[in-house]
Amino acid sequence: MRAGLLRMVERGTSLLKKMEISVAEAEKRTGKNTVNMQETYTVYLIEIRNTCLQFSFGTPAAPDTLWRRYSEFELLRTYLLVTYPYIIIPPLPEKRAEFVWHKLSADNLDPDFVERRRVGLENFLLRVASHHVLSNDKIFFLFLTEEKGWREAVLDTGFQDKVDSRLKSVSAMLRVKNPDKRFTALKQYSDELNTVVSQLLRVRARVADRLYGVYKVHGNYGRVFSEWSAIEREMGDGLQSAGHHMDTYAASIDDILEEEEHYADQLKEYLFYTDAVRSVCKKHELMQYELEMASQDLAYKKQQKEELVTGTVRVFSLKGMTSKLFGSETQEQRESRLSAIEQSIEEGVEAVMEKNTECRDFVSAAWEDIERFKEQKDKDLREALISYAIMQISMCKKGIQVWSNAKDCFNKM
Repeated sequence: MRAGLLRMVERGTSLLKKMEISVAEAEKRTGKNTVNMQETYTVYLIEIRNTCLQFSFGTPAAPDTLWRRYSEFELLRTYLLVTYPYIIIPPLPEKRAEFVWHKLSADNLDPDFVERRRVGLENFLLRVASHHVLSNDKIFFLFLTEEKGWREAVLDTGFQDKVDSRLKSVSAMLRVKNPDKRFTALKQYSDELNTVVSQLLRVRARVADRLYGVYKVHGNYGRVFSEWSAIEREMGDGLQSAGHHMDTYAASIDDILEEEEHYADQLKEYLFYTDAVRSVCKKHELMQYELEMASQDLAYKKQQKEELVTGTVRVFSLKGMTSKLFGSETQEQRESRLSAIEQSIEEGVEAVMEKNTECRDFVSAAWEDIERFKEQKDKDLREALISYAIMQISMCKKGIQVWSNAKDCFNKM
């Protein structure tokens, strides 16, 4: 099965057209870490199934399975970020819970949190597998199919040597002279989207806190109606029934807020996507900065040649000062230096052309992926917000129904 899927990767066929991918379950384990200390961690079961075999033989093929830790997902994503800097790499779900309301556990081993993370990790794999470029990466394929030896394979690619230092990126951002206005605008939009989604998640957490309290307080109605029913003959049954409806209403908030977390996680995905967008913008800034540095270096070399040919020095230089103090160099020395500078200029021209081509190709590929991402983002967020609104409407209707049922109980007294 793996050999067949590998051929699909080599032919450039999107994996999701040929296989099903899922993160089926999570399991808590205990073992020793790299410093020989005992730790508790979670592993996730990845299942892949070749759908071609199912179509060929009429019965579902047995899935291939393997276990992965969250840190291995992180390593895969870092590899993709470095290898495909022009692509907006899908984010991983949060490592520790953020924007939680007070009844929600922030423990990364909490079963509910682990389950939400399992869903998020599966979504990450599906996002990568549906991308027309990322889905055909062999390291990604090995991540899905080789439990042992995968880490060595990804490290053997040497991707870590290509990681741009944070200092280098900051320097490029501050010193680039001619930034691309499109990337500048995209970076600003990404920052603003991050702020808006963060605020939305904070508001939602505050509302969830208050909503939880309001629903649970309704349980007091149930207790009071039940106690009241015990002292009434004619009204007893009606009060008891109304109390039961209030108890049901109070208990329903747990399922409601659990469903809400699903929509919150969809928003969080795009909160984390903003970092991926900024990563592409920073890479472009760095490439633009390197192009400008190469052009500046070439201009300096051409100036050196002009000064050597004409014998005029435009700016102060140690070499010019030395000539005045110790006499001019011989014709042979000048010709030798001129030849060296001309060779250096040729290399500089090649370097500028190479950087220009790299930058142009990066912009073309990056903007294609940015347009794809924008379309995906608009569709996903629109659907998530509509679904969230529908859920709120449904919740309000259930509240109305509870009080309608209570009113019917009171009418029968």
